[in-house]
Amino acid sequence: MTLEPTTAEAGRDFIRDIVQADLDAKRHGLIVTRFPPEPNGYLHIGHAKSIGLNFGIAQEFGGHCNLRFDDTNPTREEQEFIDSIQADVKWLGYDWGKNLFFASDYFEKLYAWAEGLIGAGLAYVDDQSQEEIRLARGTLTEPGKNSPFRDRTVAENLDLFRRMKAGEFPNGARVLRAKIDMASGNINLRDPVLYRILHAHHPRTGDKWSIYPSYDYAHGQSDAIEGITHSICTLEFEDHRPLYEWLLSKLPVPSTPHQYEFARLNLSYTLLSKRVLTELVRGGHVAGWDDPRMPTIAGLKRRGVPPAAVREFIKRIGVAKANSVVDVGMLEFCIREILNQTAQRRMAVLRPLKVVIENYPEGQIEEIEAVNHPDDPSAGTRRVAFGRELYIERDDFMENPPKKFFRLSQGNEVRLRYAYFITCREVVKNATGEVVELRCTYDPATRGGNAPDGRKVKATMHWVSAARSRPAEIRLYNPLFAKPSPDAANFTADLNPQSLEILKDARVEPDVAESNSVEVMQFERQGYFVRDKDAAADRPVFNRTIGLRDTFAKEVGKG
Repeated sequence: MTLEPTTAEAGRDFIRDIVQADLDAKRHGLIVTRFPPEPNGYLHIGHAKSIGLNFGIAQEFGGHCNLRFDDTNPTREEQEFIDSIQADVKWLGYDWGKNLFFASDYFEKLYAWAEGLIGAGLAYVDDQSQEEIRLARGTLTEPGKNSPFRDRTVAENLDLFRRMKAGEFPNGARVLRAKIDMASGNINLRDPVLYRILHAHHPRTGDKWSIYPSYDYAHGQSDAIEGITHSICTLEFEDHRPLYEWLLSKLPVPSTPHQYEFARLNLSYTLLSKRVLTELVRGGHVAGWDDPRMPTIAGLKRRGVPPAAVREFIKRIGVAKANSVVDVGMLEFCIREILNQTAQRRMAVLRPLKVVIENYPEGQIEEIEAVNHPDDPSAGTRRVAFGRELYIERDDFMENPPKKFFRLSQGNEVRLRYAYFITCREVVKNATGEVVELRCTYDPATRGGNAPDGRKVKATMHWVSAARSRPAEIRLYNPLFAKPSPDAANFTADLNPQSLEILKDARVEPDVAESNSVEVMQFERQGYFVRDKDAAADRPVFNRTIGLRDTFAKEVGKG
């Protein structure tokens, strides 16, 4: 069973209401949005909210969404990030078509406009250091102080700016600042930096430029050049909007987009700070940007999360004006809901305990029919091997069970899924007292899992054939952080030491081990699993996408 990807997520929210009102009032003929990541890392689940909003609105209202890389800081940007971002947007089910752009496409025009600001007396070259500029900017309660270089002549500023462009000065020697108001109540209007000197190789422009525009300068003007009608940003850019509008009003831009802000995604047990994610990778706390514990799109993909589940999650949380924290359980619910419909069932034993059925003929193997999906007859059936020696889950046996333990114990009868009733007769231990084998008998009359005499059992257990099953490595992933609200300033203290458990001796059905499919499977009674990229022909590796129910929060609550 498969679900067709749907890229237009219908719904109502205050931004969609604004767009509809603008269309009704004929302020715009065509809606144009954009998703403008900086290529200095991998996208995360928070970006998925912005992607869904920008691409979704464009599709719903008959417009288009640009994918634009705001590549204005070559010291942090890499081609790897550009490639990964494009792959992630497509994986989520969205397509920008021919509308792929880079802020670096506009460097010449942005530079010419900067000279225009200087000529109009609205920008100047400042020789102060970054620290001096920061100290002179003031606070929320105290105004800033004018730079001693603020009153340079237009001619002097143009000369210095052109020499900055020519690469004459070292990094940090000078910046170009807008001349606005050092006493403004909005610190973003206190002569913000428009250009800084950076002698760095750019992924697209190479070594052509020695100066690079600031994000605040490049962002709004790029929107205007592309004819963006609705510049949708997260709330932290709300205080930047006056600067966005000031620059648009002072420059000869071809259009005047408007900025709208919405609440960013905050998720429990998760940190979405790009700084934290970068440090997790660089510090070796995770195995790369696509580690399945990471909240990156690449990590979710590697863990087996279906894109439809991410889109459904984004749709459910909606778009609001106030920040809040979303329980990660909502994302997990969406993942389970999708996978329950789509994932075929298989059997795997994660922690094997050997079972010998003493009254089953030695050397005999029979084929048992098993369904591939209990709610989808079109998924068909498969044949699984049954024989004298099997593996069951170690947790499915207890030597001295409590009253409500209904699985296998000595003298107790249970059902093996699709197969027979068995009864444990003897427990075999090694020299240290560990249970290593169970000696059992089976009832041949219960083939298929039902007794002709109508007797019932209280437990049905999964199993695999000892002879035909294959060894596999299973990676069990839990949340990366042990606290619902981890501290971004000291994130290593909140890392969950149980975020990854590796089981080297699991056993799986042979077709599971031999298949190269990237489709998620449900290992019955265990959860949903997907083949990992680390797998080899002789060493299958599977990641747990998610368990069948939420057990992590309960375990944490016990601590």
